[in-house]
Amino acid sequence: MKISKLSPNFEVSDIRKTVAFYTEHFGFKLIMAVSESQYGIDQTFAENKEYVYAMMQKDNVEFMFQRTDTFKNDVVFSKDLSIGATVSFYMDIEGIKEFHQKLKNKNLQITELKTTWYGMQEFYAKDLNGYILGFAEKAE
Repeated sequence: MKISKLSPNFEVSDIRKTVAFYTEHFGFKLIMAVSESQYGIDQTFAENKEYVYAMMQKDNVEFMFQRTDTFKNDVVFSKDLSIGATVSFYMDIEGIKEFHQKLKNKNLQITELKTTWYGMQEFYAKDLNGYILGFAEKAE
């Protein structure tokens, strides 16, 4: 077996709000969206549609977001689980000090920037659905 890519699929309550959050705060771009009809793919949101799925990307990182009702149907092991995480999605980035300050100025739920015993500067942020994102850069 060869694994070529990992793309987390997050269960979310509102696709539009989640996409807006990741666009505004983390610079992700919408790649595609699927409406409730699940017929066809949109590259941008249409005013008259509700969406059940979106894929976003920033550099080499890709996230998928799926609305709760369809997520619970597709990922049957999640039926009795709540939204959120006991896992963090850890990303190596460049310019961590500036990025941390930018998010801090937006009053998001974030930890302080710290240097770890393993030589990384890092912090964690919580998104609007309760997921935890880690951001790290090799300490100078």
